[in-house]
Amino acid sequence: MKDPSSVRPWLALRALLLLVSVLLWPAAASAQLRVMISGGFSGPYEQLLPEFERATGIQVTTGSGSSQGTGPQTIAAQLARGVPADVVILSREGLAELVAARRIAPGTDVDLARTPLGVAVRAGAPKPDVSTVEALKQALLRAGAIAVPSSTSGIFLTKEVFPRMGIADRIHVKATPRGTGATAMVAAGEADLAVMPVSEIVHAQGVELAGVIAEEIQLHQSFAAAMVAGSQQADAARQLIAFLASERAAPAIRSGGMVPLGKGRP
Repeated sequence: MKDPSSVRPWLALRALLLLVSVLLWPAAASAQLRVMISGGFSGPYEQLLPEFERATGIQVTTGSGSSQGTGPQTIAAQLARGVPADVVILSREGLAELVAARRIAPGTDVDLARTPLGVAVRAGAPKPDVSTVEALKQALLRAGAIAVPSSTSGIFLTKEVFPRMGIADRIHVKATPRGTGATAMVAAGEADLAVMPVSEIVHAQGVELAGVIAEEIQLHQSFAAAMVAGSQQADAARQLIAFLASERAAPAIRSGGMVPLGKGRP
């Protein structure tokens, strides 16, 4: 029979090794997920991501890009030149283009939230009335420069709304690759107004929401998530998408100027 005094050190060592292995296991086994996101859903996403990482142990690296457009930093252009991504989050219009290009794993797309178009002014500046088509028209005509994203909302404004209002050739429009550029212009005084998704205005620094534009010329822009075709992190990707569409995510989505479209919808 073994001497108990000789057994105890071995048991203590085994317990220590077990503890170390448990502590190290999540770091070794946790998935590394790569996300590419456009500006419209960024506010809620940035608020929710830390909770997702804590709850799942999945580590997420986030890159950015425009939902649509022709520049090299659109999400489509980045995927086309081989920038790695497992999940994309962007406007429904942009996602439809990725689906058509077979960049998305079939059946993985999920609507997350919807937001209207609004007008941003510099923080502390007078807020013009933009609640009717005529009021917005006059506000745009009085502005020295107007900033818009060159993505989905900017395409809609410059190709449809401004021509329909008869002011396309009478206003000075500055298009920026992303909404952050539009709000930065307004905050710096380089543009008097920005017309863009409300969700990109409410969490931007140096600007305030003047109001939501009239329903007759409104674009209620939906944002969705999907897994990129060929992703090696399918389980982790599905977990993230399900979390962002869950009831748990709904309060952050609402506080970000959006309406939830997942399980947390009204």
